[in-house]
Amino acid sequence: MSTGVIIALIVIVAAVIAVAAVLALRARGSHGGGRSLKQRFGPEYDRAVARHDGDVKAAERELAALVERHGELRERPLEPAERERFEARWTAAQERFVDSPREAVAEADRLLAEVAGARGFPDGAQYEEQLAALSVHHADHVHGYRRVHQVARFHADGGARNGQAPGTEDLRAAMVEARELFDDLVTRSRNESGRHRVLTRPDEGRDTRARQGHHLPWSFHRHQTKEG
Repeated sequence: MSTGVIIALIVIVAAVIAVAAVLALRARGSHGGGRSLKQRFGPEYDRAVARHDGDVKAAERELAALVERHGELRERPLEPAERERFEARWTAAQERFVDSPREAVAEADRLLAEVAGARGFPDGAQYEEQLAALSVHHADHVHGYRRVHQVARFHADGGARNGQAPGTEDLRAAMVEARELFDDLVTRSRNESGRHRVLTRPDEGRDTRARQGHHLPWSFHRHQTKEG
């Protein structure tokens, strides 16, 4: 075998090895990106996969686009007076639930939109965009907002004429889940300083709210309501 042929074979083998290495790195990067998205979005990752009928790649493209669009958003801390007003309104809405579940849920929907807007998220009038941004930064609890908004719109759009209206327990469950996002937005704001966010452990946040006398999300009393 001539020297030229040997050199050519070496070059070919080296090229094949280089291509294989590049493909392996790309595959590893793609897999790692999927893990990162799943870790970041938690339950929202699974919901995205379900929306795409199990197509993981399509779901990850959607979530990656959300991070690209909203990942650099910086949340503005609430002023103490703002926070107190929001907390007082939520307490009033929660107490109103006993007599008027639908109105209480509608108020929770409006309140979450206002709190998110005050924190620097897109305006509540742009619900889909606001929800998308919240899913990037508050993925563990954003579904509560989705639930109360769907219930509120169901009644506002006369949905009861087109389908079965959610029952009191559905409204209660939506309200409880929405409270988790409300607490996340307000509690994080309470512990923020400038651009650097200091997060408390979930049990620390609950202990703080209990000491301050706020109603916890699971403390709804199961009184007989006037609405069915």
